[in-house]
Amino acid sequence: MTQPADSPERINTIKPFGEIVTGDIRDLARMKELSQNIHTVLHLAADPNASSTWDVNLNTNIIGTYNTFAAAKHAGCARVVFASSIHAVSGYGKSVQVKEHDPVNPGDLYGVSKCFGESLARYMAEQEKLPSICIRIGAWLPADQMTEDFAAAHLDTFISARDLNQLIEKSIEADHLSFAILHGTSAGMFRRLDITQTMQQVGYHPQDDASQFIPPLKALDLASRLLAHNLVDGRQESGLRDDVT
Repeated sequence: MTQPADSPERINTIKPFGEIVTGDIRDLARMKELSQNIHTVLHLAADPNASSTWDVNLNTNIIGTYNTFAAAKHAGCARVVFASSIHAVSGYGKSVQVKEHDPVNPGDLYGVSKCFGESLARYMAEQEKLPSICIRIGAWLPADQMTEDFAAAHLDTFISARDLNQLIEKSIEADHLSFAILHGTSAGMFRRLDITQTMQQVGYHPQDDASQFIPPLKALDLASRLLAHNLVDGRQESGLRDDVT
């Protein structure tokens, strides 16, 4: 299991990169205080349990998200990058590849809270003039911590740490965007979230393919076993062979 964000181990890991302060996103006054002199707010705080109850989603994921945006507006921040989730559109089912512009369709109350965050982000961008970017993050977990069952279940939604870091950095630097919904998955043959528009909008170029990156999946050698049903396979001849020789 990954360590809590406020664990001593995690805090010691990030200490060399800047000042560390703590606060509760449910406390608007504290959030206003912490947002002073901040250029970009990266909002990653939430309860990510897909089975969480309404009171948890309301207090942490909805009120906490509102406080984060309101504090950023109050402090005159330049941008908010909001960590949304695939759960905002997981109601479409696993047979549908969701586009960035498709309407929200949450699969659980956690997803509902993320839909709220996306809606709030658009309101803040268009009505309050606070540029806001939403990233629908897929399945994130260090590859070396994945069991075979977990890896197989998340083959089409996986995002590696370095790909997610890249996408967050691109979102922070996207001065040309006032509002956008971006899709956060790595590269690969199977993508439940289409990333075409995301790549075009912010120049995101994922480096990792779940089938090659995650040890239990890499052993299956899916890249070479799965047919492309064209000449790339090298298992069929060109129909032009008699006319071009």
